Amino acid sequence: FVSCCSSACVSGSPMMGGGEPYTALEESLLSGEAAARRQWEKTYLDVLGVCCSAEVALVERLLAPLDGVRAVSVVVPSRTVVVEHDPAAVSQSRIVKVLNGAGLEASVRAYGSSGVIGRWPSPYIVACGALLLASSFRWLLPPLQWLALGAACAGAPPMLLRGLAAASRLTLDINILMLIAVAGAVALKDYAEAGVIVFLFTTAEWLETLACTKASAGMSSLMSMIPPKAVLAETGEVVNVRDIGVGAVIAVRAGEMVPVDGVVVDGQSEVDERSLTGESYPVPKQPQSEVWAGTLNLDGYIAVRTMALAENSTVAKMESLVEEAQQSKSKTQRLIDSCARYYTPAVVVLGAGVALLPPLLGARDAERWFRLALVLLVSACPCALVLSTPVATFCALLTAARMGVLVKGGDVLESLGEIRAVAFDKTGTITRGEFSVDMFDVVGHKVQMSYLLYWISSIESKSSHPMAAALVEYAQSKSIEPKPECVAQFRILPGEGIYGEIDGKRIYVGNKRVLARGSSCQTGELRCQKE
Repeated sequence: FVSCCSSACVSGSPMMGGGEPYTALEESLLSGEAAARRQWEKTYLDVLGVCCSAEVALVERLLAPLDGVRAVSVVVPSRTVVVEHDPAAVSQSRIVKVLNGAGLEASVRAYGSSGVIGRWPSPYIVACGALLLASSFRWLLPPLQWLALGAACAGAPPMLLRGLAAASRLTLDINILMLIAVAGAVALKDYAEAGVIVFLFTTAEWLETLACTKASAGMSSLMSMIPPKAVLAETGEVVNVRDIGVGAVIAVRAGEMVPVDGVVVDGQSEVDERSLTGESYPVPKQPQSEVWAGTLNLDGYIAVRTMALAENSTVAKMESLVEEAQQSKSKTQRLIDSCARYYTPAVVVLGAGVALLPPLLGARDAERWFRLALVLLVSACPCALVLSTPVATFCALLTAARMGVLVKGGDVLESLGEIRAVAFDKTGTITRGEFSVDMFDVVGHKVQMSYLLYWISSIESKSSHPMAAALVEYAQSKSIEPKPECVAQFRILPGEGIYGEIDGKRIYVGNKRVLARGSSCQTGELRCQKE
């Protein structure tokens, strides 16, 4: 085969074991096999230097040439960059180094982390503000005016790095606009104005980052539904949930979250699945029942054989859907982004025209026109225009996700604004998701209502069942205060209810199955009472 295709050999190509060069076809096959053997993973990065769509193109141009990077996506409102890469070819630290080389302030987001909420101002902002404040006393000591120039120099490095990175790739962004304005103020020897421009711009970026990361906290709340640790049923060893393989058996005790999708192999309980399905009533689980990550085991021990890895669980898929929805752009956002592509260069050209044309046409006071051009550059910052739509869409998608509604993207969200009527085919399933007591009555009138409510609410105060809170609230609405400390021998009866002793009384609270256990009144009597 090699001899037949010798004309296709690539000059200077590596040699095979027998001394013959690779053919172009063989090189293509080998590169395809190498790509197939690669293990791809997603790395989430907090990139504080991303403030508008101009930085999106910069991030893509920085990371796309790296060997081992397959896809790069940027979520501007949350300052998040998602990189799909082969860790054997390009490490997380190298990706971070490349981004930080352009002054983008990147860091790897930890699993389940909520991002950079509560981040303090950077040292550049603090130094710039301190020097600028000191320079304000220049009327007492004139040499202090030079501190304003120092303030501009102290706060400018991040802006300068991003501006140079954009310029090296023939891109104009907001950082270049601000650098031109600062350079112009320095040229006019108005050092205070230069320092103020740098301080206000860097402070505005910091405040913008705080607002965006707080808005994006809902994304991390989806993954926080999954506990970080799990207990192996056979050994009792506590392991990281991401290290659990398919087929492992894990133990889930009462009151714990299910860490991974799986099937119950031992035990029985009731599981609260409202976080995934919206159904407020607990679902009974027994062997062969499926359970899902992020749901709450209420009242019994269950052993679960895993069916999927943590990153492939139902909650992880929900997060992926929300992430894809955030990355998809609405029609309005696409229109704004397309305009912003030409907006920044137009502002630069317009500023140059304001600075140069009047003096060329004979206007006096060239310094005044130059100063007006600088004002134009600062006031025409496109960030507010570019961020307005994606931030609003981002917050709406996250708010819907917290309520259990997954919207597929900005286009779908915009179309919802045109809906005038909604029809639901299942009445009774759209509720507040919280239990409430509709009627409470005593069967047989063998005990006073107040005593019964006191006993039940005291025992239910020790339970984590969703219906327990409704019974306690109902008792409190009747001016009856539960006393859980007076309850003895409290027990959870999986799949049936609860038991406790109070005031010398043995109290059972639960479903029909608990009636036989407590030798209470017959079901027929209850049915008649209900009717």
